[in-house]
Amino acid sequence: MKAIVYHKYGSSDELKLEDVQKPAPKDDEVLIKVHAASINSWDWDRLTGRPLIYRLLSGILKPKLKIIGCDIAGRIEAVGSNVKLFQPGDEVFGDISGCGWGGFAEYVCACENVLALKSSEMSFEEAAAMPHTAVLAIQGLHKYGPIQKGQKILINGSGGGVGTFGLQIAKSYGAEVTCIDSTIKMDFLKFLGADHVIDYTREDFRQSASRYDLILDPMAHRSLLDYSRVMNPKGKYVMIGGAVKRIFQMLYLGLWISMTSNKKIGFLVHKPNREDLNALNKLYEDGKIKPIIDRSYPLSEVAEALRYFGEGQVRGKIIITV
Repeated sequence: MKAIVYHKYGSSDELKLEDVQKPAPKDDEVLIKVHAASINSWDWDRLTGRPLIYRLLSGILKPKLKIIGCDIAGRIEAVGSNVKLFQPGDEVFGDISGCGWGGFAEYVCACENVLALKSSEMSFEEAAAMPHTAVLAIQGLHKYGPIQKGQKILINGSGGGVGTFGLQIAKSYGAEVTCIDSTIKMDFLKFLGADHVIDYTREDFRQSASRYDLILDPMAHRSLLDYSRVMNPKGKYVMIGGAVKRIFQMLYLGLWISMTSNKKIGFLVHKPNREDLNALNKLYEDGKIKPIIDRSYPLSEVAEALRYFGEGQVRGKIIITV
């Protein structure tokens, strides 16, 4: 089969289209013919090997897994002997980051517990856009309980994958959403339904008179103290990703803020699962979310797709068609 392979850390120039052995499913796995995949920040981190802490997971000197890509959508071609939920011909989607990666290929094997049947109303491209970032958005928004109508929510980095889904999901619950991103994404975020937008290149969110009940932060570029200042007395903050130093800051400063006030500061530990994927199917069918696809590239152009991703101007998701 064809797959995008890399043998050492570096830029997207390390990615090559190669012929590799077609995988065979283990007893608890299914073999999927991939129709579409999508790019996430984890793919970029695994490609570059930066920050260096990621090499503890991916391989110190060179990558252990040669094929990246965790979001996939496709059709099941074969099932292992212990698989109970799926059969050949089923159209599925899921985040396979916990069971070997390998989405940028014509075929991939995956554990059945991280997959769900794709809604018949959804294209493979739309389905591939959702598993990682949309589930992060769901889990982040609900980390401290259900969203309440009228709740004031701030989303940093709103124009990316997590942000665009977080905005739509929060609005579906009747929340008042403020979005932070760059100048070129302001009109785009208003189109998606943002109640307020903040252009971080021109405005400082700390100067706003608004106070927020929940802050969803996929970027984590600012100090926790900055966010704490704009939270309501019982506000909550959820870090989803960002710079390593901010993650370490969470360990001590976040704990201190939580212990000395009624505010809650937390880090989201991503948990791929079928229940959240089924929830995405329902949200999609009810017209409450729509995957935002910036660009699509064929499998042979994954290197170019990641090059564009690295520029940091993506609106929504980048899709890889197979």
